[in-house]
Amino acid sequence: MLRRLLTYFKPYKGLLALDLVCAFLLAGFDLFYPTITGKIIDIYIPRQMLQQLVFWLCALLGLYLLKAVCKYVVTFYGHAMGVRIQTDMRRQVFQKLQELPFSYFDKNKTGVIMSRIVGDLQDISELTHHGPEELFITAVTLTGSFLILSRSSLPLTLIIFAFIPAIVAAAGWKKRKMNRAFALMRRTVGEMNADLESSIAGIRVSRAFTGEEHESGRFEHANQTYRQSREYGYRAMGEYYTLLYLLTDLLYWATLAGAAVFTFYGSITPGMLVQYILYVSLFMNSTKRLVDFAEMYEMGMTGFARFLEILDCDSERELPGAPALPPVRGEIAFQNVSFSYEGEGEEDGKAVLRHLNLTVEAGQKVAVVGPSGSGKTTLCHLVPRFYDTTEGQILVDGRDITQVSLPSLRRQVGIVQQDVFLFPGSFRENIAYGRFDATPEEIEDAARRANIHDFILTQPQGYETLVGERGVRLSGGQKQRIAIARVFLKNPAILILDEATSALDNTTELLIQEALDELCKGRTTLVVAHRLSTIKGADKIVVLTEEGIQEEGTHQQLLERDGLYTRLYNSQFAAQG
Repeated sequence: MLRRLLTYFKPYKGLLALDLVCAFLLAGFDLFYPTITGKIIDIYIPRQMLQQLVFWLCALLGLYLLKAVCKYVVTFYGHAMGVRIQTDMRRQVFQKLQELPFSYFDKNKTGVIMSRIVGDLQDISELTHHGPEELFITAVTLTGSFLILSRSSLPLTLIIFAFIPAIVAAAGWKKRKMNRAFALMRRTVGEMNADLESSIAGIRVSRAFTGEEHESGRFEHANQTYRQSREYGYRAMGEYYTLLYLLTDLLYWATLAGAAVFTFYGSITPGMLVQYILYVSLFMNSTKRLVDFAEMYEMGMTGFARFLEILDCDSERELPGAPALPPVRGEIAFQNVSFSYEGEGEEDGKAVLRHLNLTVEAGQKVAVVGPSGSGKTTLCHLVPRFYDTTEGQILVDGRDITQVSLPSLRRQVGIVQQDVFLFPGSFRENIAYGRFDATPEEIEDAARRANIHDFILTQPQGYETLVGERGVRLSGGQKQRIAIARVFLKNPAILILDEATSALDNTTELLIQEALDELCKGRTTLVVAHRLSTIKGADKIVVLTEEGIQEEGTHQQLLERDGLYTRLYNSQFAAQG
């Protein structure tokens, strides 16, 4: 996993080199000061060597100014490198999300995905910036300190550095607990974000059903779970810091005691004593850097592991080098199609569709009706390959849809669903989603044909008026007509209407139905219908149940058979009467 993280540094080798060079100079400056201090105390002051004393004091001043420049480079350019790596990762994970199958989003909450994109990548950014320089500075400082001090007194140096294995052992002892704690912390914050996103998105429903207390209870549970995970993490961190700081203090005490004894017996000079104490202070700072790096490493690598979980998910299956689907007439053939959402067949999961065979002629309007849960919407989702069949194949104009590129297939399929999603932009931007290169005239023509143009003109800024998040400022009928305008603009050969009018009142439904009838002209149309009155004019009606296709025919033919369709039709109109 670490090797994969290092690959993200490749585009920024220059920045990384500059950062490490300046970090090396910073460590060198820190190593230089105790040595000069020892010489000043032992040589220049006792021997009254004023010229050398002034020279080295001026040299130290100049080095401090150079140190300030290096500190600026490390702080600014190091962070800039971390942010650029974070930007690359965010771009990569967003592109991956665009390629993941719908089943991934069926199984993962939006808040958890958002947490991985935002929170985890921030921790990774901190690691990619501070990690290399902190590790480099620490390594240079410890190595340099050991070499310099060994020249003064090897026995005392070995005593001091004997504490390093203890510090490393302590880090290894607490690392596993800390790792588990931070992994749990990431999971709980993702779950809390998901619950919060769900509560905010459904606030109108919760208030309509006076469910505020219930939602508060749900959030409080998630909030307390998050608090407990944070406390567990901080307890592990506290144990880690406490042990390491205790060892650091013991190191300082051992240095002072040992240096004092060596000085008392004349093995080292007073200047060397001061030099040792300064180097130990430097060594202690390096130890604290290691503590901070360990915390940063755990959080960053935990976030990187969650980041890789998304990248390593299987993308939508597409034949390598698949040819584009040429413009089609729109004939659709379902041949022995079976499907289950688990994707493992009928043995491991309940099959939604079983060995279904159906042909939709080009330009034909076919309605699919049946009880809830019979697979009507699933059948339609298989055409643009939102899901892939478990068995069998689907042909469009005689070509297997798994053998052509996904974009070329989906460009020729238009969908109008019951639940319309609008982006938080303007009317123009939402309609233009049907075809991004459309001209303003084409967008307005699509709006006219969808019977929404006149309404848009009544808005304060016309087509530039913002629709609000998910179109919150619009009625259901208005959102539906924007969705229809999108499809007019897209101009696909195949049209799928998934209960497009089932949630509308009768007056709005008539207005929408006019736009839909215009939209269906000259296109192969699959209609999933709840209101059977809207599909009387279909060329063919398919009655679908959990057992498969029960009946096929026109509205009149099915009524004459007096089967399931007749019972559905009569029960619906009896309820209306």
